[in-house]
Amino acid sequence: MPSFQFPGQTGFYRGKVRDVYRIGDEWLVMVASDRISAFDVILPRPIPFKGQVLNRIAASMLEETRDICPNWLVDVPAAHVSIGRRCEPFPIEMVVRGNLVGHAWRTYRSGARTLCGAGMPEGMRENDFFPEPIITPSTKAAEGHDEDITPEEILSRGLATAEEWAVLCDITLRLFERGRSLAARRGLILADTKYEFGRLDGTICLMDEVHTPDSSRYFLSEGFGERQQLGERQQQLSKEFVREWLIANGFMGKEGQQVPAMLDEWVDTISGRYIELFERVTGQTFVPERLDDAETERRIVDSLHRLAAV
Repeated sequence: MPSFQFPGQTGFYRGKVRDVYRIGDEWLVMVASDRISAFDVILPRPIPFKGQVLNRIAASMLEETRDICPNWLVDVPAAHVSIGRRCEPFPIEMVVRGNLVGHAWRTYRSGARTLCGAGMPEGMRENDFFPEPIITPSTKAAEGHDEDITPEEILSRGLATAEEWAVLCDITLRLFERGRSLAARRGLILADTKYEFGRLDGTICLMDEVHTPDSSRYFLSEGFGERQQLGERQQQLSKEFVREWLIANGFMGKEGQQVPAMLDEWVDTISGRYIELFERVTGQTFVPERLDDAETERRIVDSLHRLAAV
């Protein structure tokens, strides 16, 4: 994916998945690429249409949750592009978990019964529902792995004030409840997800992606209870299957490990899983938008001109 140069551009940052352009002090342009990361490592091959899937789900979910918390998004000039207000980010990822899965399950299986200060009851099995959703925050790392952190550490490090932390927790749980409700309408269970927040003119705002397969884990609700009773694997719609494939092939992002080869068939499988999740979560048929770089740039510039005139 090329780097653009927009009028008034004052900064550029290439993340694991998104290219972020700062326009003046007010606007951000986020271009969702087809890059895919796991264990905080960018994998060697892009996934067709992944950027469009992520951006379109996020845009839809930001609109579905705007009544709970204001958010940064203002315009979506192309399927893989979002433009919005620049916020001062909290260096925290608000991870919320409704089910014992992924990192929480690996921690639980090791014998621990707390994660980021949140208690996990005895007697749980992988994928079981927690009695109530738990918040297990992590710090946002510029490079390398994000790190688990407790609420006490967040306050002692000054990453948020006590008042801000209380608001972040309240909003996080309400957003997760909304996400679960939206998922249930589509025959899905939102097992866990993460939210990122920032400050804008003294107000806490929701940032970045919301309820996408990169930030969330979904189970199919049909047959979930029966599979749990029988001890069978749950059917997931998330990026976890990519992590599981990497683990099975000896890669967990640790020093000295090599990313396994990604054959064409596997890349197509990942793309298909992303598109399937888009259609399940949104209830819409995925129709790819095919734009060349020149048209993408033109749409972004036109949008920025309109916003500047407001």
